[in-house]
Amino acid sequence: MSTPELKAPRPPELLSPWRTEARVALQQEARAFAREVVLPLADALDPQKGEMPRTLIDAMAEKGWFGITIPADYGGMGLGVFEYCLVSEELARAWLSVGSILARGQGLGTQTLDDDRRRALLAKSARGQWIGSIALSEPTAGSDLAGVRTRAVREGDAWVLTGTKRWAGFAQGADFIEVLARTREPKPGEPRSAGLEPFLVVKEPGRFPEGMTGTVIDKIGYHGFLTFELELDGVRVPESDRLTGLYGDEGADADAGGFASVQRGLNIARVHTAARAVGVARAALEDCTLYLQEREQFGHPIGDFQALRFALADMAAEVAQARAYWQQVAHLLDQGEPAESESAQVKLLATEMAVRVTNQAMQLHGGNGYTTERRIERYWRDARLTTIFEGTSEIQRRIISDRMLPRP
Repeated sequence: MSTPELKAPRPPELLSPWRTEARVALQQEARAFAREVVLPLADALDPQKGEMPRTLIDAMAEKGWFGITIPADYGGMGLGVFEYCLVSEELARAWLSVGSILARGQGLGTQTLDDDRRRALLAKSARGQWIGSIALSEPTAGSDLAGVRTRAVREGDAWVLTGTKRWAGFAQGADFIEVLARTREPKPGEPRSAGLEPFLVVKEPGRFPEGMTGTVIDKIGYHGFLTFELELDGVRVPESDRLTGLYGDEGADADAGGFASVQRGLNIARVHTAARAVGVARAALEDCTLYLQEREQFGHPIGDFQALRFALADMAAEVAQARAYWQQVAHLLDQGEPAESESAQVKLLATEMAVRVTNQAMQLHGGNGYTTERRIERYWRDARLTTIFEGTSEIQRRIISDRMLPRP
């Protein structure tokens, strides 16, 4: 008796009104790269908590993906948030951290006070030669960024940074670290965020600059690059490296403070997180589709049992819903809409969905899902983080409700 051929899961396609030939081609390119290049590396390195090799980053740079949202005048692809998230979803389907490393380009660390330098850094960012780390959070300031205590004190034509930063991913391997620091205390009547500014700490990849040390945080997932707690003890930053904005926000005003630009950038980051969460959930769904056909119990593939078929159907519907929503919100951002509430909603919906779907995928795999022999445990670990970084689910609920009701 011949073994029946397995029905391979069908990867989702772009649907109207978001479908264009250029986007389909970009999606297919990213999908093939994720399957053929990223997935084998993830399978080999993630169990060892290994770092993605520089050759992988260079291969992504050759495709221009670190400059997806950088204007073509600077060597970028000149595309939008939609395409940025489209590529990230496909890469995260293979390994979450690879979908995340793209955010370290896209013009990050280029908003310097000198226009000529800014243009040169944008060109480097587009080529994948200016990849950074972001140091916003602290041991006592995570979701509440206005509580940042790291100090920046002016000394002549430089600023001296002192404090502790936490959750700085890729900090050692980066070309620079963006540090959010307080230059002054808020004046009476000002918001608590007044006086917070982002600074550019330029460094050599593989080492920390003078005055900075880093301790690796041992995570349960999100492997592929190391995450650090940083101690800053008199790190000197020239005035020319005080940033006027983040995430390519050309409208940021240095006098208005960098905090507002960080908040605007978080809207894009939250949609990006939603797309990455969808990628992880898709991986679990597609692996389950095959496993239900492979695994036999009581003389039948377990996919013959209605309860398991229906569980798979619910997973598929949830993934499709979140996927459609991130595409809608990315479109709004590309149209110039602030979409603050929508960004929070899609981040909340997609990441909580990813936790449910990967958890159900582990259940459908039974005991095999609770081993390192299958990828399910990786998806499960990585999905859990998506509800925490870029603002926890509770913070997203606060953002949404504060725009619906008077603030207490």
